[in-house]
Amino acid sequence: MTQDVIGEALVRAFADENLAARITGPTTIAISVPGAGDINPDIGEWRVHAGRVPSADLPAFAADFVRGFARGIRKQRGQAPAAAAADIERLLAEDALRVRIYPEAALAEPPGMRDALLTRTLAPGLVETVVIDRPDSIQPLNRVDLGGRPEDQVFGAALHASLSREPHNAGTDEIWGVPITHIGETHRYVGSRVHVLRRFLGPAPYGALVSFPIPEYLIVHEIGGTHVIAAMEAMQALARTHVEKGQNAITPQIYWWRPSAYERLPEGHALASGQVPDLRPVEIAVDHQDKSVTPRTAETQELIESWMRANA
Repeated sequence: MTQDVIGEALVRAFADENLAARITGPTTIAISVPGAGDINPDIGEWRVHAGRVPSADLPAFAADFVRGFARGIRKQRGQAPAAAAADIERLLAEDALRVRIYPEAALAEPPGMRDALLTRTLAPGLVETVVIDRPDSIQPLNRVDLGGRPEDQVFGAALHASLSREPHNAGTDEIWGVPITHIGETHRYVGSRVHVLRRFLGPAPYGALVSFPIPEYLIVHEIGGTHVIAAMEAMQALARTHVEKGQNAITPQIYWWRPSAYERLPEGHALASGQVPDLRPVEIAVDHQDKSVTPRTAETQELIESWMRANA
């Protein structure tokens, strides 16, 4: 029988937290909670992530996961460790927090994982998550580890560090006749720059088309002189190409960024305001043979009509 190295590392990590656990299936584990019986979370998604971790780092990776899980159990039983407050203060002092964007589906399993992590909705289909940036790994921050700090404040600190401590490159090229700005780097926090899009755009009276195909790229087209149909078609094709060729794909979805109350706030205040940029899914289907365009969302129809009126 093949040794279950990942499962054994997880069981040992629970034992270190004084919780008995046993693997009950390929994607399930039973954890004995004193006074509450067994709980049986699905660990399938965690196994996928653990499978990418070098064997030497697996015990620490399992311990990080279990530590947050155990804190959640203790909090429910009125036993949250006092160390949480000290931990969050240390992480904030070290500028160790970042914001990473995930597709909603990535945090759907095991059940309850999204609620346990410090996450919020960025746009339909997208969530942003506060993570601890370690030299050799990225560890999501658990809500129970906030130590009394307001969630919006922690998000603000993580966004500030993502923007100020992580490098980026930005450049605009014409792709299929459409000016498109690529914002990219090798780290996985590039998407956080959607919170400061004004840095990369002109007046943008109609907003911009935005896509988060992979963690290392944010692609943007400022809506303006280029025909909006051509711009949407080019952005859709480019996003699909990044998703197909990249790793850890987020989504090929295109969003219509509309300047809103968020952008009217001073930048520093906006980051910690609890608000997010206004991003609405847009999509078209183009039939070049029939010379027809079909909007796939109500927002798409609204965008096309407003651009057409302005450019009649």
